[in-house]
Amino acid sequence: MHPWSAGDVTVSEVKRFSIDAGQNLKIIANIAVGYNNIDVAYSRSRGVVVTNTPDVLTESVANFTWAMILAVTRRLSEGERLVRRGQWKGWALDFMLGSELRGKQLGLVGAGRIARAVAVRAAAFEMRVAFTSRRETGLSNTEAPWENMSLDRLLNTSDIVSLHVPLTPETRHLIDKRALARMKRSAYLVNTARGPVVDEAALAWALQQHLIAGAALDVYENEPAIHPDLLQMENVLLAPHLGSATTETRTAMADLAVENVLAVLAGRPPLTPVSA
Repeated sequence: MHPWSAGDVTVSEVKRFSIDAGQNLKIIANIAVGYNNIDVAYSRSRGVVVTNTPDVLTESVANFTWAMILAVTRRLSEGERLVRRGQWKGWALDFMLGSELRGKQLGLVGAGRIARAVAVRAAAFEMRVAFTSRRETGLSNTEAPWENMSLDRLLNTSDIVSLHVPLTPETRHLIDKRALARMKRSAYLVNTARGPVVDEAALAWALQQHLIAGAALDVYENEPAIHPDLLQMENVLLAPHLGSATTETRTAMADLAVENVLAVLAGRPPLTPVSA
């Protein structure tokens, strides 16, 4: 979870005790799109405005998602580790073969801003796009040639499953043993959304059982802790929550958070209030 700052105080979670401690608290400006780290309902009951930073990180996270897809399917981190260990013996025809993307299906779980930005980029790799969403997307096939399907069908037919949903009670452990067992044996799971959307123990089990080909994770159930079995697997790409981590994007996120704070303190509506 991304921290938020107020003066010299930085915290990752803003729950009731934190809100109660701020007797003159007017706004909680979260430097992130997700806000599962904030008790929004209680904040509202106390008259505290909650804001987030949507849009400014969409392109950065979408690009990073593709970096993860390419890295895991072409075994980049695995190969780099091998080179650093001094174990590379030179070129060979069948050495560390990865998987092509052309002609395969990218399955997006979610259809929000980031998922759509990821989908737009799929054409460059000649991939078909399928998506599943519990909310009305407003997408039509004339606007975007992406197929809407059930989660079960998406899991069963996709070569890459990329997660782009917020963390809610409904999406916690959305990817569990049953979901993983539905995936192709040659498929890869990519998570740049929220860690608890994936049951890490179930993912470790699925990889140990060779039920899927690999996984690329940027977020985790109990950050910064990671399931120990995942740490031992060569076909798992692990990144330290870098999805929006560019100088340009993080600066824009911080600027937007500050603009929200200044607006509320001046008695104006915030630019990006949390509406949930």
